[in-house]
Amino acid sequence: MKISAPIRIKSISEGHRLAGVEKPNHPLISIVDVSKFTKDSEVNAVIFDFYTISIKRGCNNLLYGQQKYDFDEGLMAFMAPGQILRGEAGSRPSSLQGWMLFIHPDFLWNTPLAKKIKQYEFFNYAANEALFLSDKEESLMNGIIENIKHEYHSNIDKFSQDVMISQLDLLLTYAKRFYERQFITRKITNNKILNRLEKVLEDYFSQEDLMTKGLPSVQYVAENLNVSSKYLGSMLKQMTGITTQQHIHEKLIEKAKEKLSTTELSISEIAYELGFEHSQSFSKLFKTKTKQSPKEFRASFN
Repeated sequence: MKISAPIRIKSISEGHRLAGVEKPNHPLISIVDVSKFTKDSEVNAVIFDFYTISIKRGCNNLLYGQQKYDFDEGLMAFMAPGQILRGEAGSRPSSLQGWMLFIHPDFLWNTPLAKKIKQYEFFNYAANEALFLSDKEESLMNGIIENIKHEYHSNIDKFSQDVMISQLDLLLTYAKRFYERQFITRKITNNKILNRLEKVLEDYFSQEDLMTKGLPSVQYVAENLNVSSKYLGSMLKQMTGITTQQHIHEKLIEKAKEKLSTTELSISEIAYELGFEHSQSFSKLFKTKTKQSPKEFRASFN
């Protein structure tokens, strides 16, 4: 597939034209039946300037970033404005089913959801972290979408936006609930990620050039686990009660204790070997985590 530069879709009307469907009933929110897409576009990469939420089946040629979507089982996906969606130019699976909900940020202006929607981390998950829905869950989500669709197909009045906002808020609340359920039900997969996390951190802190590399970042860990940093953080918080950054600190303290108890290196030397620029920062973190200073911990072994 030839990779072309993505085009930016600034309005929902532009999105409808690209898909070859009729104009939206509302300029700032719409729901598109994906089985009615009529254009086999030569464009294979787009950036939407609005939120998209979708449930699709029968499509396995869409890329979100560098990850491939596989909607054969019926998955729910969320994209925030500014993210890239790629597909194979000129292809449109005849079996494609489902819907896409477009929400322009202006639709949320001056509502509580304008700020709240940015707190839903699943809008920044990678493609292979989409939401698996049971038949019952999918039916519930489809019902909310039908309520929104019914509202914007009706005569618009002063209550219309409030009704649609409340339904959208409900949909996102259910999505959060179902994601937390997914973290539990996909426990085997997530435990494998936990095991790999341990190895990534062990390998990192076992290197001899941490003085030049510094401490590992959350992004570094996520990239080595082939997951998004947001998904990793949400999963770890649900499964272990602590964040990715806290896991990094736990491994760091473990390595520090090992060096303090088995070597004669100075505290400053240990701090630099573990990737700290300043030994004071190391000592402060160590005491916060262990309630002892490095010096006090070392003394307990003498």
